[in-house]
Amino acid sequence: RKRDYEGFLCSLLLPAESRTSAFALRAFNMYPFQIKDSITQKTTGLMRMQFWREAVEDIYCDNPPHQPVATELWRAVKRHNLTKMWFMKIIDEREKNLDDRAYRNIQELETYAENTQSALLYLTLEMLGVRDIHADHAASHIGKAQGIVTCLRATPYHTTRQKVFLPMDICMLHGVSQEDFIRGKQEKNVRDVIYDIASQAHVHLEHARSFSKKVPVKAYPAFFCTVALDDYLCNMRKVDFNIFHPSLQKKSTLLPLHLYIRSWKKTY
Repeated sequence: RKRDYEGFLCSLLLPAESRTSAFALRAFNMYPFQIKDSITQKTTGLMRMQFWREAVEDIYCDNPPHQPVATELWRAVKRHNLTKMWFMKIIDEREKNLDDRAYRNIQELETYAENTQSALLYLTLEMLGVRDIHADHAASHIGKAQGIVTCLRATPYHTTRQKVFLPMDICMLHGVSQEDFIRGKQEKNVRDVIYDIASQAHVHLEHARSFSKKVPVKAYPAFFCTVALDDYLCNMRKVDFNIFHPSLQKKSTLLPLHLYIRSWKKTY
């Protein structure tokens, strides 16, 4: 609820038998996710990643460490027969990301998103008892959209720490330097960079929805995170892709209502 508010709200809309497991999964995801911002030395980050790697190994050996999230995760794994590979992909990809450098291109950002956000969705689908190729395709595209949007949303925060992680190929295409973002410039070419990246997220969402008729309705609750993505992309259009606009930093008070409507309509 505190660290992943949107994920928390989405989990509330899952069937009762999957909800506790979803909370455990979301809580687990926050640990590797937060490591990068909470360390000053990479060695410390590697040690923490190793703890979670070993914790997952132990969970699958029926010997979870005495840690609340690990214990709940063990219960989830037993209850839903979750695939170990997806947990390992999340940890491995977060570990690679400790290097603190910008993505070379949009494909690199998408790979990171696939191995973290999409992996999380694959596990959520397993919790819902959905094993379907069309649902997996949708999860892949939605995860990539979520990874791109997360990168955009975090940019104002990262620039306060003199860091920019936006894909370098798109920045170079528009003649924008990392320094331009750090200084908070809002010229057209800076906004064009944001437009191009946001457009890629939109393309992934459209792809995911293009085969919604083939996706089992049972899978839809896993994809309600699209509500928050639509919300952010829509608000960004309203401020003409000025990523530093204060309105983009506010928590959406209408998100719970929008989520409820989406779940009532049974669409993603």
